[in-house]
Amino acid sequence: MIRYRLACSQEHEFDTWFSNSADYDQQAAEGALSCPECGDKTIRKAIMAPSVGKTAATPAPAPACPAGGCGGGSCAFANGF
Repeated sequence: MIRYRLACSQEHEFDTWFSNSADYDQQAAEGALSCPECGDKTIRKAIMAPSVGKTAATPAPAPACPAGGCGGGSCAFANGF
């Protein structure tokens, strides 16, 4: 599915979903698109900002070991140094 921001010749803007870009092209060529506000059939794609997906949150770093090591000196990393 793809969403396009469309505008009529009266500059009314509206969003419409299509199966793919070819679906928009076909409907536009057939005159099957119309403005929901005024019924105008002269429709064009309007400028729209891209939809950017959210990224997964970065997990918080593990807390640092205390000076004596984790678990009273049983930290595998601290004991070797």
